[in-house]
Amino acid sequence: MTQHQTIVGSKIKGLRESKNLSVEEIAERSGLSVEQIHSIENDQHLPSLGPLIKVARALGVRLGTFLDDNDALGPVVCRAEDRERDASISFSNDAVEARQNMIYHSLAKQKAGRHMEPFIIEIKPDEIKDFQLSAHEGEEFIYVMSGEVEIAYGKETYTLHEGDSIFYDSIVKHHVHGASGKAAKILAVVYIPF
Repeated sequence: MTQHQTIVGSKIKGLRESKNLSVEEIAERSGLSVEQIHSIENDQHLPSLGPLIKVARALGVRLGTFLDDNDALGPVVCRAEDRERDASISFSNDAVEARQNMIYHSLAKQKAGRHMEPFIIEIKPDEIKDFQLSAHEGEEFIYVMSGEVEIAYGKETYTLHEGDSIFYDSIVKHHVHGASGKAAKILAVVYIPF
């Protein structure tokens, strides 16, 4: 993990303990395995957003709770220079090997009560082709800022280039990743009903 990376696992563990819930209870509520919860809490392997959304629901909090500490009631401005130096989250993208190939930069981490989670996501080049699709409630919008991205959605695969976008229901199993061996940068907005 980089020194600027948010430690999501410790926040999840702290929330779980503050609610007097066991790892087994969170696993049961979220539909994830006990091993997955331990791995997440120990910051060994961060899955894609789908499983984290399930953990957030199991804890009764919004996804953004894992990313922020402050809540602003009014508008929140995110300056480019602040985003670059602020904490980010790296996900292994559910690849067979748990390398961190997606870096999420939150664009609204201080906004209270939000149902949308906007991110700038840097996707590192990767040759892995064995991805695990996941689903969760809500919707997602993705705009490709640079590079080439593939979205596996149900039985279809969509390839997007710079300037392309896609909007989809996230209840359908899906996976977002860079096209084989290519880096990309995307704007992603995830809507999660709470």
